[in-house]
Order: sequence, then C-alpha cells, then structure tokens
Amino acid sequence: MTDLLSWFSAPARRRPLLRALVAAQVLYVLGVAGAGYATTALGQRVILATTPIDPKDLLYGDFVRLHYAISATPLSAWHGSGAPQRRQAVFVLLATGADSLSTAVGVYPQAPKAGAGQAVLRGWVTDVYRGSFALRFNLERYYVPEGSGLRLEKAGRLHPLRVRVSIAPWGQARITSVEAATK
Repeated sequence: MTDLLSWFSAPARRRPLLRALVAAQVLYVLGVAGAGYATTALGQRVILATTPIDPKDLLYGDFVRLHYAISATPLSAWHGSGAPQRRQAVFVLLATGADSLSTAVGVYPQAPKAGAGQAVLRGWVTDVYRGSFALRFNLERYYVPEGSGLRLEKAGRLHPLRVRVSIAPWGQARITSVEAATK
C-alpha cells in the first residue's frame, strides 16, 4: 500500500491524472448539454394538453407544474401481461389527433413500434387505482421568467395549455415551449 501511495505522490504522475479528471468532468458537462440540444434538434415533436399549477420556490424562482391529460390513463389502455406496478417504467404510444394534440393510444411495459403519426414517450407509474393508473414523465416542471407563471396559470384555467415536447430517438424528452391554447 505504501508503494502505491508513494507512486501517486510524485508530482510528475499526479498532473496527468488531474488533467484526465478535469477533462472527464468537462466532457460530461458538454455531453449533457449536447444531449439536450440534440433532443430538441433531432427529436420528434408532439403537442400535449396540460393544466398548470403555479408554485413558487424561494431557491428556484417561478416554475409551472404541469399535469398532463395523458397522466391519468384507464387500465383498458394497459397492454402488459400483468397489472401495472408502482414505479414501473412504461412506454406510452401517442397518436396525433385532428386538433394536433397527441393522445395516449396505449401503455406498454416495453417500447412498442411507432407507426406514422405516432411517437413513444417514456414514463413511470406513480399510482394504480381500480380502473386507472397515474403516470409521470419527468416533464412536469417548466421554469418560467419571474412573474410569468401566474399568467400561464390563469390562461390554463380557461383552456388547457399546449406543451410542445421533443422526443429523441433514444427516448429522452424535453419541453420546447408552453403556450396558451387559442380557441
């Protein structure tokens, strides 16, 4: 053990190791940022209906918590062998309707093949009830400029908001915009 410690204590050996660690951290940060940009650029775009809740957080500022229409799904949409379980990863097959909003066609335990005009969104089961189950997509929080969260909440009381989501081919999803529906 002392030989290993003395080997690392030599400055000529520490510098390359330190440079490699710093380079790995920089590459990780660039990779995360690049994955986000690639999701927006290469992803399939869908529009989801949602109702907002406007909480305030002293540390994070204004954000809008979103509750999607596809978050509450009837058990008849489940295409698995057994009943869905809490914390289970699922895949929601979305189809675009005539109003350009995407709705859930089915919920699967494994990723299904999407046809024309369809997309697959990954989610997780949060609760299972007698006739339905609740889903989460990690798209439920959208940060807004200070003071504009209340405006979105008021617009969402009149009509559901339209959330534009980009879903990458590798399954990552991100919100590109939230806007009030025009009716």
